[in-house]
Amino acid sequence: MFVKDINFSLWLDFIERDYIKNEFKKLIKNGEVNGATSNPAIFKNAILTSPAYKSRLAELSGKSAKEKYETLAKEDIKAAAEILRPLYDNGDDGFVSIEIDPFLSASVEDSVAEGVRLFEEINEPNVMIKVPATKEGYKIIKELAKREINVNATLIFGLEQTKGVMDAIKASGAKKAKFVISVFVSRFDRTLNPSLPENLKNRVGVMGAAAHYNLVESYNLPNVKTLFASTGVKGDDLAPHYYVDELIAPNSVNTAPLDTVAAATANSVRKPKLPIAQSEIDAFFAELKGVGADFEKTCDELLADGLKQFEAAFKEIMDELR
Repeated sequence: MFVKDINFSLWLDFIERDYIKNEFKKLIKNGEVNGATSNPAIFKNAILTSPAYKSRLAELSGKSAKEKYETLAKEDIKAAAEILRPLYDNGDDGFVSIEIDPFLSASVEDSVAEGVRLFEEINEPNVMIKVPATKEGYKIIKELAKREINVNATLIFGLEQTKGVMDAIKASGAKKAKFVISVFVSRFDRTLNPSLPENLKNRVGVMGAAAHYNLVESYNLPNVKTLFASTGVKGDDLAPHYYVDELIAPNSVNTAPLDTVAAATANSVRKPKLPIAQSEIDAFFAELKGVGADFEKTCDELLADGLKQFEAAFKEIMDELR
């Protein structure tokens, strides 16, 4: 665990077949990473660019594009889950996430069926099914939770999304399943920075994440953690591990790309920065509104864009594998 005394974990936001077999094991052995996440964009980059999949794809000729994709994705997720299993068995996270087909997200029934099927076919207890936190997503999460299936609720920007997910988990009555609330961070700053004064730049993502963290903790559900996602830094105006250091909090997770993990491992001060008092968060967002920034509108736009990006990545995989 990255900061053991406060139960703060660092997960790797990356999956690729050769990496799992080699460098990933080293990160886990060194105690720096104790989980992993994936999404359609990550698998698109891995499957379509890495030579590690060529021979297996040749063996799958004649299968449909989705069958090919699922076979490769399930094999990678299972391999990662097996490597992480000792951590899971020891209560040290050890989870890996796989997302349901983004084109099913409007259908609760189809999404639940796919989530159940993926969980059963991978057949590892430390797999999380990743579900976008939309209005349909809340229902999907509730149904998976009822079945004691671990869930990673993703693409969370607005507080109403966190509330919707937390209410769904609470109503499900889940006892054994574990959940993470994936709050996206850096996209706010990349979107809003150009229109903000210097004192507010690179702070919207952190303060928004702090508000989500406070809300999650207020439910006092021991099987739920806040996960800070989208924590990579674009450009050179910030340290590459900025969003890791700014969001170290008790009972939480940060999932980060390879370069961010490397920077955090080498340079993080590993001291908690959260929680932040709600009064301070409220004052920040009042100031943000005062300079003309529409935070709620930005949340809606980023969610819509995130859903489109996952659909586009999934479609590209399907097109290339046909």
